[in-house]
Amino acid sequence: MSLQYLQFFYAALTKYDVHAPFVYQLLEEVVEDDRQYYIFDELALLRQKLQRDRQTVTVTDYGAGSMIQSAPLRSVKDIARYSAVPPSIGELLFRLVLFCRPGKMLELGSSLGISAIYQAAAARKADFITIEGDPTLAKMAAAHLNQLGLPQVDVWQGPFAERLPEALQRLSSLDYLYLDGDHRAGASMQYFETCLPYAHADSVFVIADIYWSREMQQAWQRMCAHEAVRLSVDLFDVGLLFFRKEQHQRAHYKLLPAKYKPWRMGFWG
Repeated sequence: MSLQYLQFFYAALTKYDVHAPFVYQLLEEVVEDDRQYYIFDELALLRQKLQRDRQTVTVTDYGAGSMIQSAPLRSVKDIARYSAVPPSIGELLFRLVLFCRPGKMLELGSSLGISAIYQAAAARKADFITIEGDPTLAKMAAAHLNQLGLPQVDVWQGPFAERLPEALQRLSSLDYLYLDGDHRAGASMQYFETCLPYAHADSVFVIADIYWSREMQQAWQRMCAHEAVRLSVDLFDVGLLFFRKEQHQRAHYKLLPAKYKPWRMGFWG
C-alpha cells in the first residue's frame, strides 16, 4: 500500500461525513451502489478472452506510455491485463454515466475499448466519440464495441492533439469527458483547457490516474483550482470535475465507500 494511498485514506470522507446534497447523492448512486448490470458479465467474458490472447501488436504510444510495458511490441493479453480499465473503475464509470445522463460524450484513450463499453452501455443514445492513437488498438476497440452491441460509438484514430479539436467541433458541446490516454502533465492540462470552452454547468470531466506521478498530481491540483471548476472529487483512482454554477462556494472532497471506514457510522459513540 503506497504512502499516497495512506494519506488519501486518512483524509477521505464517507457518506456519514458529507452534508452537501449533491455530493451525498453522488456517493449513494455512484460510489456506494453495488448493483450488478448485465453488461458487467459480458465484459468479464470479453476480458477473460482478451487475457488469454497471445497475439502481439506493435503499439504506437503518443503519451507517457505504460509504467509496466515500455516496449512497442506487446501481447493483447498484457494490454488487457495492464492497460485496460479494471472492473472496479469500469463499473464506477458506468454508474457515473447513469447518474449524469450525458448526451454528448468524449473519451481520450480507447485502448481495447473496454472503458468505452462500460460508459456507452449506460448511455446508449448518447453521441459518443472515443479517440485512440494506435491504429491496431482503434480497430480492436471498434470490433469489441460492435461485438457487445454498441455500434453507435465512433472510434477515431490518431494523436489526441490532432483529433481533439475536430471531435469537439463535431460534438459542439461536451456533457462528459473521460481523459485516460496521456499521463504527461502538460498534455493533460492542454486537453483539459481545450475541452473547457465546450463544457457547461452540468458537465463532468473524469480524469484517470490522478496519482500516476508527481506531475499528474500537480496537473490534477491545477485543474481543481481552475476558476471554472466549482466542485472537485478525488476518488483516488479517478478525479471528477464539476462546473455547477449554482454552487457558489467552491469545494473539494476526497471520498471513500463507507465500508472502508466503518467507524464513521457512529456505532462506537
